[in-house]
Amino acid sequence: MKQRQAMHYTMDGDTARCFLCPHKCVLKPGQTGICRVRKNIGGTLYSLNYAHIAAYNIDPIEKKPLYHFYPGSRILSVGSYGCNLKCSFCQNHAIAHGNPGSTVIGPQDLVERAQEADGSIGIAYTYNEPSVWYEYVFDTACIAKERGLKNVLVTNGYIDEAALRQLLPLIDAVNIDIKAFNGSYYKKVCSGTLLPVLEAVRLAAGYCHVEVTTLIVEGLNSNPNELDRLGEWVSGVDKRIPLHLSRYFPAYLMDSPPTRLDTMTAAREVMKKHLDYVYIGNVAGVDNNTYCPGCGAKLVERNGYGGIALIENKKCEKCGESINLILKMKEK
Repeated sequence: MKQRQAMHYTMDGDTARCFLCPHKCVLKPGQTGICRVRKNIGGTLYSLNYAHIAAYNIDPIEKKPLYHFYPGSRILSVGSYGCNLKCSFCQNHAIAHGNPGSTVIGPQDLVERAQEADGSIGIAYTYNEPSVWYEYVFDTACIAKERGLKNVLVTNGYIDEAALRQLLPLIDAVNIDIKAFNGSYYKKVCSGTLLPVLEAVRLAAGYCHVEVTTLIVEGLNSNPNELDRLGEWVSGVDKRIPLHLSRYFPAYLMDSPPTRLDTMTAAREVMKKHLDYVYIGNVAGVDNNTYCPGCGAKLVERNGYGGIALIENKKCEKCGESINLILKMKEK
């Protein structure tokens, strides 16, 4: 497949300045950005991973995790390689920071596969960081939207505002990682900054369905005061945004012990003071059903990565509370 010229960059002579993410890499000919997938070749910036698929599965939508977006559905999930953060605990470091094998699948072909996939509602751009796969995601999402498919981003939110604004009209749902509500954590653990991620959450909430994930790492971002401020901030955007607190396990460059279960449950209690829907991930047997914030009635029942909606519209049938939930249409 022909190389795809990058979007969101400028040239000064033969030097490129990339504006896709907050790093704003300045690249002379032959140089590659922090993400490893955008390269100045002869005075033009190109996407190196365009159409390269390194991970391909049909997943439950709950695995993204998206709990309030067509619960019980399945979605074609694809990823490439590369990332613009360097999180020490990266769960997908083999594709984010390694050199995995890949298969070339053009946008049209991928959309057709999504249409043919049994039970799939669309395409989730996930596994590695989809924002550094920007041109492929953009081109594919355009076609998918025309075909009536759903487009989902699972992202670190570390993307420039202009690039995100151009992409969001094509996107139906996002899950954005807020790694911590702590600028020092972002700098030391992730090699990034917090503010652009918060702006991405705020911006996305004006366009599509949004859920947020925070990986809780014992002693690094588990302080109750910090979590309280995070919950308060998300609530300021919309208290109905579902928040997923994910349990850390050792991975990649971080070998700290797994986060304690009591730390996870305490974090959930802090968040529930501010938010209507708080879930715990990476913990077997935890209650992750969805309950009405008004009366406590069970609205969605979950077992593992499956979800069954117990209501037929976005209102609690017991008390009439409006619920932030997008449901599948009933077949006639």
